[in-house]
Amino acid sequence: MAQKPLRLLACGDVEGKFDVLFNRVRAIQKKSGNFDLLLCVGNFFGSTPDAEWEEYKTGIKKAPIQTYVLGANNQETVKYFQDVDGCELAENITYLGRKGVFTGSSGLQIVYLSGTESLNEPVPGYSFSPKDVFSLRTMLWSTSQFKGVDILLTSPWPKYVGNFGNSSGEVDTKKCGSALISSLATGLKPRYHFAALEKTYYERLPYRNHIILQENAQHATRFIALANVGNPEKKKYLYAFSIVPMKLMNVAELVKQPPDVTENPYRKSVKEASLGKQIPAPEEDSACQFFFDLNEKQGRKRSSTGRDSKPSPHPKQPRKLPQPPGPCWFCLASPEVEKHLVVNIGTHCYLALAKGGLSDDHVLILPIGHYQSVVELSAEVVEEVEQYKATLRRFFKSQGKRCVLFERNYKSHHLQLQVIPVPLSRCATDDIKDAFITQAQEQQIELLEIPEHSDIKQIAQPGAAYFYVELDTGEKLFHRIKKNFPLQFGREVLASEAILNIPDKSDWRQCQISKEEEETLARRFRKDFEPFDFTLGD
Repeated sequence: MAQKPLRLLACGDVEGKFDVLFNRVRAIQKKSGNFDLLLCVGNFFGSTPDAEWEEYKTGIKKAPIQTYVLGANNQETVKYFQDVDGCELAENITYLGRKGVFTGSSGLQIVYLSGTESLNEPVPGYSFSPKDVFSLRTMLWSTSQFKGVDILLTSPWPKYVGNFGNSSGEVDTKKCGSALISSLATGLKPRYHFAALEKTYYERLPYRNHIILQENAQHATRFIALANVGNPEKKKYLYAFSIVPMKLMNVAELVKQPPDVTENPYRKSVKEASLGKQIPAPEEDSACQFFFDLNEKQGRKRSSTGRDSKPSPHPKQPRKLPQPPGPCWFCLASPEVEKHLVVNIGTHCYLALAKGGLSDDHVLILPIGHYQSVVELSAEVVEEVEQYKATLRRFFKSQGKRCVLFERNYKSHHLQLQVIPVPLSRCATDDIKDAFITQAQEQQIELLEIPEHSDIKQIAQPGAAYFYVELDTGEKLFHRIKKNFPLQFGREVLASEAILNIPDKSDWRQCQISKEEEETLARRFRKDFEPFDFTLGD
């Protein structure tokens, strides 16, 4: 049975004319049937008095359709967007966030970037930087078999979009627009790209995302700029379209080229812009993703930042990540990953709350690619693991806690570095060390202390089974597993009366909570961790 297309509406600058917009939407739905979503780009709020908005904010009036909006493009409207990660502004009206990816329950993938371009540091709250653009590209490219995204939402136009295409009217696309957005569109290959701010309507001819005779055929992109709501010239500000998510389409259908398709307008210009440093590469780009569900019906929202040491408009350069031989619960690109638990992402590693954690802030350091143990990690991944460890120590110390880290490379397929905070008031580091050694002796486990600055790779060979503990002082305990080993040993020691005194939590399966509770804990951790987040750069 063929997948039923989604029916969507896209809108340009609303500028506070909420009644005009929503009355128009009601009229369209009455005539043509209901639509699934309304996507608003450009200036959602205007310089007009807030009386009209207050009626929506207080619930006196209600948007007739689930509406998603981008953030501020000027200082005047920043006040309306309190949470950079996105939030509900009013019933049926949701701010997507500063940047990220929204994935609907249907599989539709929407990338969004709020604000206008800024090449200066610090970046104003209503702008995006080269770091933001490169982070979005890098994060999406890390997904296995990346082909592109369904929809890209930005407020400014991409620079050069008129190249090789039909006339853009009074807008000179060689001077107007953002070169950073041109770079983003080149890398993400959206099927639809919507923008506004120029108070005019422009539907560019679709363009190719591949080079004929040199690359395999790929889907085409349609760029559509929309005018401002209620403009006196009656320029088009609302665009209706149907779309089947890319992931549900067969390849032949997806890559079928429209008869009026043109060359990619950015291919040459982005290269020139990069050479001319019009699209500067940041010295240190950041990488961080946030995942959380809006709700089951509306889908999943993932807001992110990222790092890419060698920015390029072409998605072939990032190093291919190690892949698992089969399904893996911890490879970030794997569909098995419970992404709502992910709280931070770097270039090579990410942090996730532990499933059934010993505490609300029990986290895992995990490699993005598939590595079974610390022994197998490449030098660049080891470096970032150490950076995460040092950062988590500072983070927990600020909360009056010390952290214990352990790894069990036995009956596990993907490296999991468990990081468990212990309140300073509970016990000293020596008490934790003694508890591990004592319990190991009771279970006839040979737990040896190894030199503080030793490298596990010097002690264990790839493929060797082992258990390893690192204390906040840098002291390390190591056991080479030869036969059987209790899978919950690390948790049992930390849950014991000598340390956390929660023996009933020694088995993670007895500690599971609802997905809603997990999402709440993840949001709280992200917020608390943000001041310490090294992936955000300076």
